[in-house]
Amino acid sequence: MKIALGSDHAGYDLKEEVALHLKNSGCEIKDHGVFSRESADYPDTAETVSQAVQAGEVDFGILICGTGIGMSIAANKRKGIRAALCAEPYSARCAREHNNANILTLGSRVTGPGLAINIIDVFMATSFEGGRHLRRIDKITELENKR
Repeated sequence: MKIALGSDHAGYDLKEEVALHLKNSGCEIKDHGVFSRESADYPDTAETVSQAVQAGEVDFGILICGTGIGMSIAANKRKGIRAALCAEPYSARCAREHNNANILTLGSRVTGPGLAINIIDVFMATSFEGGRHLRRIDKITELENKR
């Protein structure tokens, strides 16, 4: 599985732990930065990870900032991106099953490394159910096309 991974400065430490876990799980990581704790703007990283997901270069994206909110907002500006902020595994499962989310966002200041890894594992292991949920995803796509 190929994963685009990115953070801002607040998410840097958690990103590094997540990257190690994913590599140890056999995933191929495309690290979009940042590469230090030096101040950085989360929309820049959200843009590059979203582009990789949108272009089909990776299976999923994972974005980490202080709360996960900013990354989610920025990533969702791109057509076809369904970024979901998840703080526990149940939401991660539903984000994939019901919403076909293709980017997971996490908050490093509100979610510890153990829980974050659990959330990621559930997100990546869960498939989109389709069925009645597909109708709703189609409506989201219609909204995107109205822009």
